[in-house]
Amino acid sequence: MDKQNRIVPVPMERVAIQDGFWSGRIDRMAQDIIPYQWNALNDNIPGAEPSRAVDNFRIAAGLSDGKFYGERFQDSDVAKWLEAASYSLVTHPNPELEAIMDGMIDIIAHAQKEDGYLNTFFTVAQPDNRWKDFSHGHELYCAGHMIEAAVAYYQATGKRKLLDIVCRYVDYIDSIMGPEDGKRKVYCGHEEIELALVKLYRVTGDSKHLKLSKYFIDERGKQPAFLSEEETFGWIVKDKWFGLDYHQAHAPVREQAHAEGHAVRAMYLYAAMADLAVETGDSSLVDALQKAWRSVVERRMYVTGGLGSQGHGERFTIDYDLPNDVAYAETCASIGLVFWAHRMLQIEANGAYADVLERALYNGVLSGISLDGTQYFYVNPLEVNPKTAEARADHKHVKTQRVSWFGCACCPPNIARLLTSLGQYVYSTDNQGIYLHLYMSNETVIPLSGQNVRLVQQGNYPWDGNIRVVVYPEQQSPFSVSLRIPSWCRSFTVSVNGQPVRAEPQAGYLQILRNWTEGDVIELRLPMQPERIRSNPHVRDNAGKIALQRGPIVYCFEQIDNGDNLASVSLPIQSELQEVVSEEWDGGVVLIRAAARRSDPSGWEESLYHTRGIAQTAVEVTAVPYSMWGNRNPGEMAVWIREQL
Repeated sequence: MDKQNRIVPVPMERVAIQDGFWSGRIDRMAQDIIPYQWNALNDNIPGAEPSRAVDNFRIAAGLSDGKFYGERFQDSDVAKWLEAASYSLVTHPNPELEAIMDGMIDIIAHAQKEDGYLNTFFTVAQPDNRWKDFSHGHELYCAGHMIEAAVAYYQATGKRKLLDIVCRYVDYIDSIMGPEDGKRKVYCGHEEIELALVKLYRVTGDSKHLKLSKYFIDERGKQPAFLSEEETFGWIVKDKWFGLDYHQAHAPVREQAHAEGHAVRAMYLYAAMADLAVETGDSSLVDALQKAWRSVVERRMYVTGGLGSQGHGERFTIDYDLPNDVAYAETCASIGLVFWAHRMLQIEANGAYADVLERALYNGVLSGISLDGTQYFYVNPLEVNPKTAEARADHKHVKTQRVSWFGCACCPPNIARLLTSLGQYVYSTDNQGIYLHLYMSNETVIPLSGQNVRLVQQGNYPWDGNIRVVVYPEQQSPFSVSLRIPSWCRSFTVSVNGQPVRAEPQAGYLQILRNWTEGDVIELRLPMQPERIRSNPHVRDNAGKIALQRGPIVYCFEQIDNGDNLASVSLPIQSELQEVVSEEWDGGVVLIRAAARRSDPSGWEESLYHTRGIAQTAVEVTAVPYSMWGNRNPGEMAVWIREQL
């Protein structure tokens, strides 16, 4: 890892997204969804599960009476909303929204204790139990999200009030926790503060913040682990799925052999480790991260970018255990995977990281939110049968329709903070030039080698793989523009000003190094066609099955298009996969249609088992983008269907 040639993301404020796929979603975030989520946090959405997160702060601040309501980490919903709203202010200035945020920050200031402590659950509900439950108390977790909100708000507005609040809180935390004699040797059961402290350090320049993050990461997993001595350890069930590995605390982080435990916790830990590696140059962290990456991506990740195959513990299990109908695949875990992959790109410009980022973003993340932005999935299975989900206890975590809010509402504001900050994931720079990680129409101005370089990117991605990039340097000069060639792409062509570029990608990027002049045009063609995807044979749940993918989009089959009992449908290997532009959805959504076979249930009305064969009938099936399922009538859904040889 070369600290002298750092790979630095281009900040979101420098990237103006003007894209057919993304702009509408980002605009809805600013205009509709952030106000909707504020109403949810204030319990103004009829029929939604209560939040009372704002009211908890008012009670802690002494501005109203009442009892604490909700989960111990309810504060984090407000913090993530503040972070999302801050990013929104950058792209969609809104004085009314900013005034609402200022009012919330005033309430937070009143809720902070004299010593700097800030947590409404332990202030209102259990004031005598402060710092007694690191396993599940989420005190440092909530602190981390408030730190992220403070950094985002400061960067968006220049206002320091929330930043000063969290700095005071961190001073207090640092005074009682750390490696020094007399301080408590502890860390949070749910990682988050570690990455937040690095963000704080990058804004304040205070080495204390970086040092505290390093301490929490280095301390995690030391044995004997203090977590196992807490009364709350093992949660209320006290079983093996809530042991030390659930918290990624079964071994020091550099010695962990596989991705284990709660999937969201793991993603936040890995993101923090990557941040720390970037700041310190610690190669041992990089080695551990690469080992964890291989564990996740090669053996424990769904084709949608979903993570966490078991609902109990919301966690990883063993290699290749990827059941579809009981998958947990929490929306926050896919969001965490985006965070982690983005940070790995700052360690190494390797297209494999951007490929996974893209897979999670377009599939596992977007499936968590309805097209209008007001309904959400917490859990994202790859197969749903509503009758089964309602009848079986092991499906109790599966929702067959998105809902307007959750009592545990970590996912909705998490989606909001990701999509409102999407611009930061598109480009990076190093000493040699510019990297294009994601393809979407946008305009950016990037400082590079003493000048500003303007790029205008145009295309209809992800439905079309033809990308046009116009380069406008302030002066003719040599630098590189490196284009990601996605792993799903079987062939590609690149030209500059109509002249073919004949080069091979290195680590997933095709580097074009030349003397750039104003108006040079790069044309990248990434042909897209529907493809059959098959699982590693060790994934037993997908044996004999295929999924469909086109470009970065994973597809699924819905009952509304294909009838019930999707398990009876098989796709012959010789069937042509046809692309169809939908008239049902706006935006030129590409669907996939094919001739298929369906098992005929005739004659089986009174038989459960029989020796006779099963007749089949010819049918046409339609597949829609997985992220868009459940936006029409409720019903069955399946990503993987049987392949007929």
